[in-house]
Amino acid sequence: MKITKLTTFQVPPRWLFLKIETDEGISGWGEPVVEGRADTVAAAVAELADYLIGKDPFRIEDHWTVLYRGGFYRGGAVHMSAVAGIDQALWDIKGRAFGVPVHELLGGRVRDRIRVYSWIGGDRPADTAEAVRAVVDRGFTAIKMNATEELQYVDSHGKVDAVIARVAAIRAEAGPYLGIGVDFHGRVHKPMAKVLAKELEPFDLMFIEEPVLSEHLEDLPEITKHTSIPIALGERLFSRWDFKRVLEQGCVDIIQPDPSHSGGITETRKIAAMAEAYDVAVALHCPLGPIALAANLQLDALCYNAFIQEQSLGIHYNQSNDLLDYLTDPAVFAYRDGHVDIPAGPGLGIEINEDYVRARAAEGHRWRNPIWRHRDGSFAEW
Repeated sequence: MKITKLTTFQVPPRWLFLKIETDEGISGWGEPVVEGRADTVAAAVAELADYLIGKDPFRIEDHWTVLYRGGFYRGGAVHMSAVAGIDQALWDIKGRAFGVPVHELLGGRVRDRIRVYSWIGGDRPADTAEAVRAVVDRGFTAIKMNATEELQYVDSHGKVDAVIARVAAIRAEAGPYLGIGVDFHGRVHKPMAKVLAKELEPFDLMFIEEPVLSEHLEDLPEITKHTSIPIALGERLFSRWDFKRVLEQGCVDIIQPDPSHSGGITETRKIAAMAEAYDVAVALHCPLGPIALAANLQLDALCYNAFIQEQSLGIHYNQSNDLLDYLTDPAVFAYRDGHVDIPAGPGLGIEINEDYVRARAAEGHRWRNPIWRHRDGSFAEW
């Protein structure tokens, strides 16, 4: 079997799909995207395709090694996301060729299903208490929300009080045992992260996500002095070499690699195994489309330290299309009792409606994340 063609499809709301074809008629799908940089990642995939055409799709580890190490410059969001989507599609091909799900090729599953959480509240969180009731009524046992709007290095305690009021209202509405993840989203700087972490302590959170940007890892020891809430981060880290320093530092309780950014199934499994050696949990990051979620679930089947999975159904970004729209059988992601089953079909375990993909790709998208500014006119982290 030889690889014959790589085709990318830029589809609403903000996704990039990849189809890899072979000379034996077996194709695989991946989802290589950096949100807001879909065109750039598509260009990177096209560059990497030059090496892959004519190659055996089954030699996934070797292809990953060449695609990563074969360029003098390596790593970063765009490169690793391009590699990630290619890797996902190659595993999809191999699973389909052997008629088994990817997790069977990698040792078999350690679980049958995994807990999932739902997003509420939007970029600038609002109406969260009302939203949580609807989510709980749909059977979810955990949610995630953005903590705050834009926040200066040192900001008003009125904004802190607003965060606490939202979380308190959610806890009052949903009871003491709902899992609540509060995402600082890298928009909080160290001075305010310490304050917020301390003030959130009474609410028994599931985790605080990205208390500061990943480039400020040196801040984490000081922040963790102020809270016993588990600390999660990792969506903006892209390889085992990036995560090595996080794990060595010992301040992070949950890592959140995104298998559409962190080198695909091949690399993310290695990252998760590293974390297990440090007794660190895994909650894969996935505010993306159905191919990305399918790849995540194949990893969840394999990684003992995975405990919950992000998914994008109904997320505030999904305006023109949503998670299930591109599947021929949406029931593969049927959420029950706050969990989703590991897909058991061949490859990634899903079937993509290619006709619909092509129709929506004709429209495409130009999604960009918002550019925020503080009241003084200076740039604010989104």
